[in-house]
Amino acid sequence: MSWKFYGRNLELEACAKLVTQPRWFFCAISGRRRIGKTSLIRQTLQSLPQAPKTIYLQVPDSDERDVVSVFADALQAAQHLGLPATVLPESLHRFSDMARIMGALCRAGWIVILDEFQYFNRKSLSAFPSLLQAEVDALTGSAAGGIFVLGSIHTEMTALLEDRGSPLYARVTDRIALDHWDFATLFEVFADQGVTQPEDWLALWCLFEGVPKFYRDCAHQGVFDAATTSQGAGMRAVEALFFSASAPLVEEAGTWFMRELRGASVSILRLLAHQQPCAHQHLSEAYAQSFGDAKTFASYLPVLIDRYRLVERQLPVFTQTTGSRQARYQISDNFLAAWLAAIEPGVQAARVQPLARALEIVASRLATHEGIVFERMVRKLMAEVSRRGVGDFALTDIVTGYWNRPRDVARLIEIDIVAVNETDKQVRFGSCKRSETKHTAESLKKFEQHLSDFLSTSTGKRFTGWTQQRALYSPQFSAAKRQSLTQQGYLCVDLMDFHRALVPA
Repeated sequence: MSWKFYGRNLELEACAKLVTQPRWFFCAISGRRRIGKTSLIRQTLQSLPQAPKTIYLQVPDSDERDVVSVFADALQAAQHLGLPATVLPESLHRFSDMARIMGALCRAGWIVILDEFQYFNRKSLSAFPSLLQAEVDALTGSAAGGIFVLGSIHTEMTALLEDRGSPLYARVTDRIALDHWDFATLFEVFADQGVTQPEDWLALWCLFEGVPKFYRDCAHQGVFDAATTSQGAGMRAVEALFFSASAPLVEEAGTWFMRELRGASVSILRLLAHQQPCAHQHLSEAYAQSFGDAKTFASYLPVLIDRYRLVERQLPVFTQTTGSRQARYQISDNFLAAWLAAIEPGVQAARVQPLARALEIVASRLATHEGIVFERMVRKLMAEVSRRGVGDFALTDIVTGYWNRPRDVARLIEIDIVAVNETDKQVRFGSCKRSETKHTAESLKKFEQHLSDFLSTSTGKRFTGWTQQRALYSPQFSAAKRQSLTQQGYLCVDLMDFHRALVPA
């Protein structure tokens, strides 16, 4: 299958405006690894009738000598473009030379791209931002050229560019934050690649969410060629990208987060992957039982939430305090969660067991993972269709759920979806199941009991007098199942419904 650049229309427009306007810029682009920061700049430059000359440096997590050496190599590779007379690669020996040369390039109208810029927050590289500041101050007000700094660790980029004590504080002229592809873009990708089954949409999203690089790898490895195997797209992707001879993603998790995290942080992620979403107390107890030290847990969990944004803190509807004991935690990155919960155990098993057995292990664990992540997928889909004004429920707040912390298990209340429209006094309660067959008479009875118990709580009583909807969500509903559930008073919403809302006929 062929591949093209998808989505990012607003970001492309912003980048094109930057590099073509008659002023110098210092732009920070942030986003998780593999989200397409470098590809965005490349696509922008390729779309221009006359693109400016560029120098690209991927900053190594090393020392001054290594960074300077890599920058010298980049200059040597760009000599065919005609370096300015004042730029002499042989004069490059230290950070001061590197900053000076960057300034000279910008004055000549060049674009300098510094990838993995967060590494300059390391002690061994911390001298460079002060030297860069002097050049940035001198360049401000110039008529051409610019610097892009790209980074994937939020707090380290913040420390370099936004902390008042940082040399580069208040120097950034423009910011672009890259998030995952939205679902409208994903549906375009699926249509182009011939992925038509909602179950495959769920499986792929649970593995890769909206990370462009991973879907491009799928295309290049033939995953989207349905004729290759009778497997679903999810397991085809797993086998091709993690178990084949080339296995382009088998080292991705290790090179992505293992080198950034150490010890307790990795242990917390592994524990969370097998019991998410999880309450703070349960996670703390599991960590203490496994490692005998609850103190490190208390210090490392906030790091995973705020610094690396690998864990998200979830709160029940109408709960405002982030420190609430009702908070629960879930790995925020689907790829990482799928790797830890399902794929890594299979990769380990494949070293001593037949491939077929290893894939069985992965398939079984991914089924559980998909059941957990499908609820998150529904919430994000509801938010997107509401934001675009094309959904069947207009939201006035983020979609959340409700759960309590009873001492008596018999009084447990758990509702997957609580969607609120304060303006029209409407609320939608939803139950998410990975398969329509899971919406049984027993599960519906349990759903109704939880709703009844919830509406008798102080939180639930806030919905007295509101229009209350009961909705059931699955990847796909058959006509017969939908008719049966509709007759019982339930709304049935599947991925095809969201697809029709987001994709014009």
